[in-house]
Amino acid sequence: MIEINNLTKTKIDEEYIRGIAKKTIEEVNLKKEEISIAFVGKEKITELNKKHRNRNHPTDVLAFDYGEIIICIDQAEKQAKENKHSLKKELAILIIHGMLHIAGYEDETEKEYNQMHKKQKEIIKKII
Repeated sequence: MIEINNLTKTKIDEEYIRGIAKKTIEEVNLKKEEISIAFVGKEKITELNKKHRNRNHPTDVLAFDYGEIIICIDQAEKQAKENKHSLKKELAILIIHGMLHIAGYEDETEKEYNQMHKKQKEIIKKII
């Protein structure tokens, strides 16, 4: 089951989000019964980033081993503009990124980052 919680005023295409999440689960062979995806604003993601990662600034996506992905709509909109693509595509990229973290991928070191982003690009190419 994929639960979606939109805690922002931005309209989210939940069917599209669920589709991206399901396809990504298949691609990474994720063994989670439930995935929760929440959309929040800049203040909430900053609070969570500080609490869980000791970083006092907004981030685009946080993912937790137990199957929760939290996406900052403000950051996603900013990144979509910077990358000259739609918010819909940016949200898909962030969901894929979060799912990879849940599947055990990390991006703290250069080697981990390169491995994770290679897999992320493969999945993006297949499902978006």
